[in-house]
Amino acid sequence: MTSTHEGAMADERNADPQMDGESLYQEEMFTDRKVGAIRRLTPVTGLGAVDPSRPVLYLGQAEIMTNMGPVPINFEIEGETLADAVAGFSAAATAAIERTVQQIQEMRRQQASQLVVPSGGLPPNLGGGPGGKIQIP
Repeated sequence: MTSTHEGAMADERNADPQMDGESLYQEEMFTDRKVGAIRRLTPVTGLGAVDPSRPVLYLGQAEIMTNMGPVPINFEIEGETLADAVAGFSAAATAAIERTVQQIQEMRRQQASQLVVPSGGLPPNLGGGPGGKIQIP
């Protein structure tokens, strides 16, 4: 769900796609080639030097299989060091997977609730009266 503020921010990014030289990060990728990957984002200045005034960020990446195929999962991991991020990967991934599964289930519920049976009812071959049709808005 996108709030009005987030939508406005997306419009601003699309209208003027300039990188912010004050918000740069150097990205490094670490993986065990089994479970997932950790991205370390180290803040840097516009000249590429490490910016100690901002925290290093750790982002996890994993993939879950659904009946629609693989779904990538991205999540933030709390930690000061790479070792902290590795230790926190499982808990952060589990929470992100649970959120994603709940979102998928909610989307399915919303799609299922969009079926509309008109006032004429169901068609005769489905046990309804004459002239009824199921409509999908």
